[in-house]
Amino acid sequence: MSASSLSCSACDAVCCRLTVVLQPDDGIPLHLTTHTEAGLHVMARDEEGWCVAIDAARMCCSIYGTRPQVCRRFAMAGPYCREIREDYADRNTRGIPLAMY
Repeated sequence: MSASSLSCSACDAVCCRLTVVLQPDDGIPLHLTTHTEAGLHVMARDEEGWCVAIDAARMCCSIYGTRPQVCRRFAMAGPYCREIREDYADRNTRGIPLAMY
């Protein structure tokens, strides 16, 4: 898949299933966070593994404007994006399409 054919509007939001390690200055509300067994402060995930900041009614990130720094650095169609999309596609035949704004 070429970088030019990738967009967040036509994605299963695979990046929203990654572990998002928070930085002290991210300022994410505590009810959206948790701590791993290793003690890392991370974005919480729901029972299916999706980031709890996803607004299911609007199918987008509910905190996009104030999202964590690691999410801001995640480059759409960048090498890591393409890698996790390919890995996800290899393991899943059905996705949950989300529109990320």
